[in-house]
Amino acid sequence: MEEPQRARSQTVTTTASSFAENFSTTSSSFSYDREFLRTLPGLLIVAEIGLWFNGSAFALYLSAAIVGASSVPERDSHNFNSWALSFFAFLVTICYAGNTYFSFIAWRSRTIQ
Repeated sequence: MEEPQRARSQTVTTTASSFAENFSTTSSSFSYDREFLRTLPGLLIVAEIGLWFNGSAFALYLSAAIVGASSVPERDSHNFNSWALSFFAFLVTICYAGNTYFSFIAWRSRTIQ
């Protein structure tokens, strides 16, 4: 009980993408991106990226500073390397906190306008 074979079509249909043919890496193809960053939505996106970066860096440095400060041994209170590590870790944390605050103020002033 063999089934009869169907006749197959001899035509093959292919399509070509025009995207690859029209794609170029010259600077004129990216001119829209540069202009977008000069608009209000583009500035807001850059400000939000800076705000999120500074906020996440603040949280990570704060956790690292707390872990570093808690790892200073109590018996050897003259271990100045550990104290210096903790001091500079908290100093960097304060800097990122200030930068996060100023990024938030800049972002908020642009969204109000």
